Amino acid sequence: MNRVDTVVLGAGHAGLAVSRLLTEAGREHVVLDRGRVAERWRSERWDSLHLLSPNWMTRLPGWWYGGPDPDDYLSAAGFVHYLERYAASFAAPVVGGTTVTRLSRDGDGYRLDTDDGGWLARDVVVATGPHGTPIVPPGLEHLNVLTANRYRNPHQPATGGVLVVGASSSALQIADELARSGREVTLAAGRHSRMPRRYRGMDSFWWLHATGRLARTIDEMPDPEVARHEPSVQLVGRNDPPAADLDLGTLQERGVRLVGRLLGAAGSTVHLDDNLADDVATSDRQLRRFLDTVDHHIACSGITREVWAPDRPRPIQVTEPPRRLDLRAEGIGTVLVAAGYRPDYPFLEVPVLAEDGRILQRQGVTPAPGLYVVGQRFQHRRDSATIDGARHDARSVVAHLLARSEEPALEGEEPAA
Repeated sequence: MNRVDTVVLGAGHAGLAVSRLLTEAGREHVVLDRGRVAERWRSERWDSLHLLSPNWMTRLPGWWYGGPDPDDYLSAAGFVHYLERYAASFAAPVVGGTTVTRLSRDGDGYRLDTDDGGWLARDVVVATGPHGTPIVPPGLEHLNVLTANRYRNPHQPATGGVLVVGASSSALQIADELARSGREVTLAAGRHSRMPRRYRGMDSFWWLHATGRLARTIDEMPDPEVARHEPSVQLVGRNDPPAADLDLGTLQERGVRLVGRLLGAAGSTVHLDDNLADDVATSDRQLRRFLDTVDHHIACSGITREVWAPDRPRPIQVTEPPRRLDLRAEGIGTVLVAAGYRPDYPFLEVPVLAEDGRILQRQGVTPAPGLYVVGQRFQHRRDSATIDGARHDARSVVAHLLARSEEPALEGEEPAA
């Protein structure tokens, strides 16, 4: 049985952020991962994927993008390379190819059983991210279903049309890629958040940052549960206009048929919600409110640059969609589900899970002493689950962890990568 002060679970951006801070503090630790550094970005992302946030937002403790294209968007492969260099920069103690099968209490600490031996630790930080088990609507078990984490390219789905389920950035990007390749695509969309790639000359993430929206904490939200289930924004990581904007309207113009949210299926027939027009109208109202906030911010800042003239996206118009589709009659051979994920911690035998499966926590501190979590959706700030936001939660968690053993506080600047 191996003994160590702290075990970090997950060698993605959140786990490595924690590892960097522990290394700076001289804290003995290991980072366990079922695969390699950035494994999900290697094995659960499609080939053409790019980050949604611009390169200048790819910031981690002690590291940030220092290349020539701060306003571009790293590819999935580029981000893997970025994290590999980050891990190497401080010799992160990553133990790859190690799957944790059981995490349980052991006296004042924790025991971790793996497929390659066991570990005893005083503290554990779960940094496996918000992606657990893909959500698949009921009744699809007998259909040809492909989930977004297994999709790679437009040639993968079976012959025929494709029904894409979801309205997030992943669903829209996949639907767009399929349509551009010549596939007949139907998109079953529910609640969503529309966002232009750029507004008044700047990336939307720049405005989200400048207006303080990303820094809003869960304590500031009227309903924390609603906030934690906000739909992800509809964006794509590219700058080439007009391809840079991606929403239901642009997909409709490219020949994608829009229908309402998929409720379930019976045989080859899928049943659909009739709220598509309402969901689109709600999203457009939320978009206008955000752009109003940006305009107000510009006015208060005294910005007068001509390039920043208002260029608001047009409202989206949709026709009344059908309530059901017969996939066989429609010639649809694949149902591609990109409807999000539900939390899944099959190894966790410590009573810290909420009814919906997520880990109970406040600023990353769980009810179990010495057990922490980093990288959850809206863990404390709205940007908690983003690459850029994880650094804030990592610092908070490591500061609390070190305080338990009266270690020195964290200090230091963050040099460019």
